[in-house]
Amino acid sequence: MTDTDVVERVDGIYDITCVERENGRIRAFLVDADRPTLFDAGLPDTTDELLAGIEEAAVVPDQVVVTHADGDHVGGVDAVCAAHDCALYLPEGSDPDVESDHEFYGEDDSFAGFEAVHAPGHRAHQHLFVNEDRGVAVMADAASGADQRGLPKGHFHLPPGIYSEDLVLAEESLAKLREYEFDVGLVYHGSSVLEDAAEKLRAYVALVE
Repeated sequence: MTDTDVVERVDGIYDITCVERENGRIRAFLVDADRPTLFDAGLPDTTDELLAGIEEAAVVPDQVVVTHADGDHVGGVDAVCAAHDCALYLPEGSDPDVESDHEFYGEDDSFAGFEAVHAPGHRAHQHLFVNEDRGVAVMADAASGADQRGLPKGHFHLPPGIYSEDLVLAEESLAKLREYEFDVGLVYHGSSVLEDAAEKLRAYVALVE
């Protein structure tokens, strides 16, 4: 991997590129904390790149937390758990094909200071994570960077409808975040929103009742 494949987006929070292909980038986010945490783990065939990115970040994960069970988020968990003897946490209602021992989590559970927020729409079991102390939200696929849809960077957009179960529910899930304060919104597809993220999200979902 090159140095640009691992970027410290916020102090102690690393954006690791598992692979970049013509149709987009596959990511994982690694948080340095009392219990270092990896949010998602890419595809089954990108585990070498992910493990190299973890080594480059020089933060050894103690736990892997999966936001939702799509293949580009859960595919590498067995390899990471085997390499680093990680605990694995999956969202309630998911049933991915993983071999590693695991537990299930739900809304309001917390990992490395990030609170789980149930955000159905893309997937019924999806959760995103908010840490108001750090001012960061890990958006799962509840939102993408607007540039994924050909719009300017620095804003949110709902993921393409073809990849989502219920776009109306997805927008309602984003509206739940209006009560949270965070400056940075980390997305898995498109570019992350690195300033005024909560304010921009409120503007985006302003008409949702």
